[in-house]
Amino acid sequence: MPDKRMESEMNLSDNGRRELLKKLVLGMTGASLSASALATLPDDISDLKLKGNINHSVARWTYGELSVEELCIAAKAIGFSAIDLIGPADWPTLKKYGIDSSMCNGAELNLEDGWADLAFHDELTERYLKHIDLVADAGYRNLICFSGNKRGVSPEQGLQHAATGLKRIIKQAEKRGVILQMELFNSKVDHPDYFADNSAWGIALCKQLGSANFKLLYDIYHMQISEGDIIRTIRDNHEYFGHYHTAGVPGRNEINDTQELFYPAIIKAINKTGFNGYVAQEFLPTPKTILDQIESLREAILICDV
Repeated sequence: MPDKRMESEMNLSDNGRRELLKKLVLGMTGASLSASALATLPDDISDLKLKGNINHSVARWTYGELSVEELCIAAKAIGFSAIDLIGPADWPTLKKYGIDSSMCNGAELNLEDGWADLAFHDELTERYLKHIDLVADAGYRNLICFSGNKRGVSPEQGLQHAATGLKRIIKQAEKRGVILQMELFNSKVDHPDYFADNSAWGIALCKQLGSANFKLLYDIYHMQISEGDIIRTIRDNHEYFGHYHTAGVPGRNEINDTQELFYPAIIKAINKTGFNGYVAQEFLPTPKTILDQIESLREAILICDV
């Protein structure tokens, strides 16, 4: 999830953005597409043949300069078919392009007011019960949730509060086949006072709930900052992790050799556990042009294509 809204680097018209994406598609496929063909791209337009061991996705907010439709086109051009952190208003566009909503959102209040605070349980329960049905009816599976901030509450008490609240919705999630995924954030750099800022607290919550329909969204960027020891943690606790996010440390930018994490080894460790969910790119691209930003995404997909 975003630490702050990515500011626009360019002021392009709709036609300008579409032309850039058309060039992207043409550059990757070597084919000639008419403007009308952009609206109905086939599933096999990419010349990039991924290995198929990893289900790839991208967080919608990190490419906010693009419309959802343009991001769908870019994903297809690169060769994957899922977008993370997207709500009901945009699901029809995803379905138009055959793109999965790999992590649904929209039920949360915000990142600070979450399940670890009793004051928000009633409103969150109402919102999540409705959203669980929306997700299931749309044919999707994952729905994000957040612990929220501590506000002086101890880890033990916050854990009990979160478990008490989530028990009010977990049966509906089980009934509808929806998996609630609580994201782990760091509280050192990006989200001060956030409760679920370490894997041990999140795993304890999973054990309290005892449901296959509650998992942790293990954000590799955040957990590298909070605790490190990424590969061992994944290897030893993978049954509690239902989804993964990537980004480079420090800076939350590309996952290449400009940062400290070696993502090929991390993704291989994830794959070795038998994980069949999604690994979603959630880095902030550094290039100034949209086309180069999408090339950063293509590079990240290749790095994680183990």
